[in-house]
Amino acid sequence: MPSIEAINLSKKYGSFAALSDLNLNIEGAKCVGFLGPNGAGKSTTLKLFTDLIRPSAGEALINGANVHTDKKRALGSVGALIEIPEIYPALTPREALMMIAEIRGIPKNERKEQVAEAVSEVRMEEWINKRVGKFSKGMKQRICVASALLSDPSIVLLDEPTTGLDPRGMSEVRDIIKSLKNKKRLIFMSSHLLSEVSDVCDEVAIIDHGKLIIYDTLSNVTAKVSDGENVVEVELRNTVNAELTSKIAAKIPGINKAEKSDDTTFRIKFTGGLNAQERILADLVKMNIGIVSYKPASSALEEAYLSLVKSTL
Repeated sequence: MPSIEAINLSKKYGSFAALSDLNLNIEGAKCVGFLGPNGAGKSTTLKLFTDLIRPSAGEALINGANVHTDKKRALGSVGALIEIPEIYPALTPREALMMIAEIRGIPKNERKEQVAEAVSEVRMEEWINKRVGKFSKGMKQRICVASALLSDPSIVLLDEPTTGLDPRGMSEVRDIIKSLKNKKRLIFMSSHLLSEVSDVCDEVAIIDHGKLIIYDTLSNVTAKVSDGENVVEVELRNTVNAELTSKIAAKIPGINKAEKSDDTTFRIKFTGGLNAQERILADLVKMNIGIVSYKPASSALEEAYLSLVKSTL
């Protein structure tokens, strides 16, 4: 089971503490969003987990191995994308990724196949032999993600992977990150976009001023600052109206309120954790109302985030 763990992990630059006694243990195949304001310590944490910088104190462990003292074993199953690199514009994705595969020590007879698999995962097969200089920023980003997937890692570390992209590019990269979960990987992804974390991640860790504030499932994080209520957003293929939301609130046990968000979306507020959320989804599906998505409301995460971060000021 893939795991990453920080034990009293700290990083100081003179008198400035970029990270203070971080204790965080993440296990299993899932996507964890790492949230916090600019300067909170997100990038510092990811650089410590990839040994790009050394800790002032504490340990960063990957699959039980210390990243700093046993780097080869710790990072052997890790793919990372930190501070998005630029690809030489004259190269094709195949050429760029073959170079990276060689640098990483992938056996020569395996490089071609691994490059093809990584490019396939980011859905860029038809562009594999085109020059990168002609690519959009989103396409370049997808090739950068492919570079992190060489060797088929069980753990993927991503530092704000959609930064600087237009809405289409952001959507494409998010869809790819969602698909990465299909291979039983642990994905640890820093972001400052709450809607992105709500859309992509299963759990969330929030950091501020170099300290961990909370680590839990999305629904538990939002419930902790909303008097135990969870908020889920449901999107339908059909139009939402007041009659439908009233029927849902009356018919399904545990729902405290159902309200329309827009023409095809409504929000439900309920008490209980993941078990209640699972049961309510099953009841909604039985109503045959044309559900196309069911996820924690991004606005609920925003309320929780602002409340938790404000309390540390």
